[in-house]
Amino acid sequence: MSTTQDAGSRKTPRVAPDLIAHWVVKSARTEEMVRWYGAVFGAEIVYQDEGITFLTWDDESHRLAIIAVPKPVRFLFPFAKFRRKAYGIDHIALTFHSLERLLENYVRLKRMDILPVWSINHGPTISLYYEDPDGVRLEFQVENFDAENTAAFFFTEEFAKNPIGVNIDPDYLLSQLRNGVPHEELRRREAGTRPGRPVVANKKTITPKTL
Repeated sequence: MSTTQDAGSRKTPRVAPDLIAHWVVKSARTEEMVRWYGAVFGAEIVYQDEGITFLTWDDESHRLAIIAVPKPVRFLFPFAKFRRKAYGIDHIALTFHSLERLLENYVRLKRMDILPVWSINHGPTISLYYEDPDGVRLEFQVENFDAENTAAFFFTEEFAKNPIGVNIDPDYLLSQLRNGVPHEELRRREAGTRPGRPVVANKKTITPKTL
């Protein structure tokens, strides 16, 4: 085997970290944030003092840290909640392993008046976007394909024509799922549009609420 072949056959050494461990926010709404993440994630406080709160919802020591800032700070930055609409990190995406889990969680949160600000089938994923009390946006998603086919979807004509997706009605999608419609059918982007309603697609999905 030639030297060129040897070089080509070697795998690139892994340089990325193995896991995402946690994120940290500064907030003047610690109590609200603790309640919200308690409801949405089942988060529990593992440590708290006057300056910081650590929360976790699995076997990680902490998944979210909230650094407390004085409550009046929120009045100094009245538009801070909308910063992500123009600049910086837009959202954090978190995966459910099945459409059933994603939608049953939607129902659970809806009972607590916690509703998504955007529900959309992007094509590669079906995604429900939520915002915490400080406006941090979290995408709860389920993959529509395995990793190889998800990557391939980005090179399809369908994605080229509509790279954003189609708005969905989670209640309608769930009713179909409970009636036995398979995920293979429900992952079609128009499958989440209730009959008689217009299909809202691509750039038309972008509004002041969903942006």
